[in-house]
Amino acid sequence: MAKRGRPTHSVIRQNLIELLHFMGEAYGYQLYKAYKDLFAPVTLRVIYYHLAKGSSLKEFEVTGVKKTEGKYSWGPEAERIFYKLGPSAKPTNLAEVKAYFEKK
Repeated sequence: MAKRGRPTHSVIRQNLIELLHFMGEAYGYQLYKAYKDLFAPVTLRVIYYHLAKGSSLKEFEVTGVKKTEGKYSWGPEAERIFYKLGPSAKPTNLAEVKAYFEKK
């Protein structure tokens, strides 16, 4: 009998795990830009959703929050939440992600 509810596995979240495996630490918008370069187009909102969901599943850990000042459309400062891989993350070392970061 199949388990009830939505499956916890996500292709987008697994791709974010692959990106963080090579980046080490990054904030949401950095991951969004790299994701768009490598994989199918997604929205920034979906990336933030999966970062939050992955944090609750211990696939990602928040390493810090930094406030950056500047002239943004929403005000004088932005808050960047930095993530790294958590204990439940299982990167698979995708060759295309490795090649992308070797080029940069």
